[in-house]
Amino acid sequence: MKTKMKTSTFVTIMVIAVVVALYTLAPFFLVCINVFKNANGIVADPVSLAGTSFNQFLTNLQNVVNNSNFSFWYAFGTSALITIISLILLALFGGMAAWVICRNKTVWSNVIYMVFIASMIIPFQVVMLPLISTFRDVGNFVGLSMLQSIPGIVFAYCGFGGAMTVFILTGMVKTVPYDLEEAASIDGCSYEGIYFRIIFPLLRPSVVTVTILNGMWIWNDYLLPSLMLGQNGKVKTLPVAVQAFVGSYVKQWDLILTAALLAMIPMIIIFLIAQRQIMSGMVEGAVK
Repeated sequence: MKTKMKTSTFVTIMVIAVVVALYTLAPFFLVCINVFKNANGIVADPVSLAGTSFNQFLTNLQNVVNNSNFSFWYAFGTSALITIISLILLALFGGMAAWVICRNKTVWSNVIYMVFIASMIIPFQVVMLPLISTFRDVGNFVGLSMLQSIPGIVFAYCGFGGAMTVFILTGMVKTVPYDLEEAASIDGCSYEGIYFRIIFPLLRPSVVTVTILNGMWIWNDYLLPSLMLGQNGKVKTLPVAVQAFVGSYVKQWDLILTAALLAMIPMIIIFLIAQRQIMSGMVEGAVK
């Protein structure tokens, strides 16, 4: 009886999982089949394989890459630069903040940690308009443009991504024995040496995990770059650049979907390569 119940439960779970997977992958499937069609074929029948052609995909790809309004390689380089700089700063300062919060058993460290946690539940839509106004005022005060610039949006990503980074890394720092730090301190190691030689290497699984999660978020983000960089600014990320193909009256679906696929490919490759590392990093603290 128990075996039958277990089998029926397993079958039910698998059916639900397959349905959820198909529902989740349906948009990606539509993108993959429609990049092989022209604009008329997509509008006529977007869900069938009729009208697909590899030559048409090459034509769409060439039109996207060589389109002057899109500037694919410039947008790709801008997205890569913003993502890499933001991830380095988040991993570096997020780990430091998590270490200090865990090791300083004071009221203020708990308050700061709770502020990080509380900021995670605030929707971005609540702060996006005050954010633009604040960044404009700060830029005027310091004499450095915070809007329509790479330093400004990197600073914003470090602020919005810092909460989750500190939250994940704090749980990992708690699993590191304090005896290791005491032994290093007795041997004459400085605080900087303790962090970079002992703490940070032990945080590597969680750092890789949070870096990948932040990387997928920053690379695919549209709302924050569209607000800070603008639609017509010189600095554009890939999601913002794709908007160039969305006209007021006529939407070039063949070019939009091809550009979207090109923007997704790097993150898909990284996720497929590092998915095991993501899962191991997420449960590393729980296992220890």
